[in-house]
Amino acid sequence: MTMSDTQISAPQPGTITRPRKIITVASGKGGVGKTMISSTLAHSFAFAGEKALLVDCDLGLANVDIQLGIAPAHDLTDIIAGDVAFDAAITRIGDTRARGAFDVIAGSSGSGTLGALAKTQLAQIRQGVTLIAAHYDRVVVDLAAGIDPAVTLFAAIEGPTLVVVTDEPTSITDAYAFIKVASMNADAASTDIRVVVNMAQTTEAGRKTYETLSRACGNFLGLTPALAGIIPRDTAVRDAIRHQTPLLTRSPNAAAGSAIAKIASDLAH
Repeated sequence: MTMSDTQISAPQPGTITRPRKIITVASGKGGVGKTMISSTLAHSFAFAGEKALLVDCDLGLANVDIQLGIAPAHDLTDIIAGDVAFDAAITRIGDTRARGAFDVIAGSSGSGTLGALAKTQLAQIRQGVTLIAAHYDRVVVDLAAGIDPAVTLFAAIEGPTLVVVTDEPTSITDAYAFIKVASMNADAASTDIRVVVNMAQTTEAGRKTYETLSRACGNFLGLTPALAGIIPRDTAVRDAIRHQTPLLTRSPNAAAGSAIAKIASDLAH
């Protein structure tokens, strides 16, 4: 079986109660907390009463399953191989009957990169994400770090792209490079790029990081990405990752979790 044989059933009439929205989370470099933000966004949408799905599209360094402490029976590599359909690779996080449960399609660490796939395979994955999104209120797609053409292809999916950046100079320059490449994409006219400053020492410091990146984008690209939010540096994040537990489950009142929940709320309106 090839991936072209993998089918995704069309949503049944009356099953969609809210318009779907796909949110991609990207970064110029790794190590900026992109995966934690992605999973916490999905969890925040679920706590708000929305049906949410998290898709780990980082095949080379996928770690959503590790951070959330799950062992999925199938992941994105099985979908690419054509062994299962998208909906057969879903793992539920939390009790279905409980508030805050959400779905995950995991990646597979060390299995390669999206850039190694043929264009037809990339197009099929993107189409698969778009089709399965019809069954959800929100879909969060955790992209690989960097500016690989395959990454920017997924960043052009309908809905906003959150670019995660920290105050490290390399993070800022790499985030600028990502925004530059993404804005040059053929779908750039409909691209909605927003910046998330992570691990900020203070709100003022986070805003300065955003302003540095925004100023470079304005001067050299002629565009000013919006500020989606500032997430404070928080020891609760490391604790949640160490215990392989969602941040909002491990530390419901964590400052970082509250900041991400605010971003989710803003995206929902």
